[in-house]
Amino acid sequence: MKKINLKSILKKTFKKKKIKKVVKQKKKIANKKSLKKDLQLKKSKVTKKKLSNKKNSLKVDNKTKKKEEGIKTESLRINKNNEQKPEIKKIKKQETEKKIYKMKEYVVYPKHGVGQITELKKINIGGIDVETYILRFEKDKATGMVPINKQSHLRPLATVNQVNKCISILKGKPKIKRSMWSRRAQEYEAKISSGKIYELAEVVRDLNKGDDLMIDQSYSERQLFEKAYERLLSEFNIVLGNSLEETQKKLDKALKRNLEAQKAKIEKKSENQNNIEPDEIEESSIDNEPLE
Repeated sequence: MKKINLKSILKKTFKKKKIKKVVKQKKKIANKKSLKKDLQLKKSKVTKKKLSNKKNSLKVDNKTKKKEEGIKTESLRINKNNEQKPEIKKIKKQETEKKIYKMKEYVVYPKHGVGQITELKKINIGGIDVETYILRFEKDKATGMVPINKQSHLRPLATVNQVNKCISILKGKPKIKRSMWSRRAQEYEAKISSGKIYELAEVVRDLNKGDDLMIDQSYSERQLFEKAYERLLSEFNIVLGNSLEETQKKLDKALKRNLEAQKAKIEKKSENQNNIEPDEIEESSIDNEPLE
């Protein structure tokens, strides 16, 4: 039988207990350390979140501020945006067109009447070479320029058939509207400035007084009549190739006007006014003193 040593048994038992305690202590320490780390991690995460939230809130605030500022500036700039800015187009070359009219050709310009092309000239306007017709108006003793790309505003002289049709219009009855004179005057002015030969003939026909005295017409009526009459006369004169007197006689015959008879009437009136005897003046009784 082996001897049993109590000492060795006791030592072994105590050693085991100590080892268990040490292991437990180590575990506790490790747990504490892990807890601290976890807490630190949690704190760091929370702080990061807070910082990110602050940054986001700052960004949002900045955005809202910018939006508010933008709205204010837009409200201030509403008038400017509503205003239509003129489009600036850079023109380098003039639009080219074929020349319809030739040198020394007669042309009708609606606002001034019959004119003759005297030159074809290039003029520099704002760094652009512009080809123009230069017209001479003998009646007004004036010159005018019309660019070739705007030659549609001009019209050629009337034909002989058109002149004959105008004479038939002049022979017709005048068509006078019952509207106010101011409105009729505007219509007549528009017809004259249109440059159309038939409309000119209509104005002359409607404002013609025939053998009546021209003094009976108002100043504006007479002015419009003379304007349209002279334009017709100048165009008829060139188309028919007659002298001014012959063309004028032809026009007056169509209008049933006799200027010589009118002049004779005016002279007779003036003579009658001069031949009227003055009323006899009664003798005044200034010398006879009144009785008291």
